[in-house]
Amino acid sequence: MKKYLLAILAVIIFAAGGAKAQEDTGEETGLALPRMVSLRSNLINARSGPGARYPIEWVYQQKGAPVEIIAEFELWRKIKDWDGSETWVHKSMLSGARSIKMTAKGESNIYASDNYQSQVVAKVEDGVIGEVKKCTPSSNFCLIKFDTIEGWVPKRNMFGIYNDEEIN
Repeated sequence: MKKYLLAILAVIIFAAGGAKAQEDTGEETGLALPRMVSLRSNLINARSGPGARYPIEWVYQQKGAPVEIIAEFELWRKIKDWDGSETWVHKSMLSGARSIKMTAKGESNIYASDNYQSQVVAKVEDGVIGEVKKCTPSSNFCLIKFDTIEGWVPKRNMFGIYNDEEIN
């Protein structure tokens, strides 16, 4: 009886480990899940399921906006956007380029360096998209490029970066 229980316990532990590994990487790509990417086009159909036969729920109209891939199914990716909405898009509509979207209401400061005491070089409104240049887990700021302006923005004011992520 004891051997039988140990065998069952081993199977349960092995199965739990396998399920965990599957959650952490996409079955189609082998890449980490979740992971941040950006929208490749100005018109992207957001569908209720992974396939063209599923109805379009809405259309994304902001090229470069960051989204989080949370699941994969064949050529389709389930994404979560800056509002927390989840939907399916075709993988060809996504880019590996990293971007952020300002989510703090109103205007946010863009600083000359990665601290609040440094000079404010510009202000940016909510909804604006920027290109990620540098980000470290040890800082509360990321270096972001908005068109011709580059500066440091607090992580809490944006969507598109994980707190423990490093981007160089």
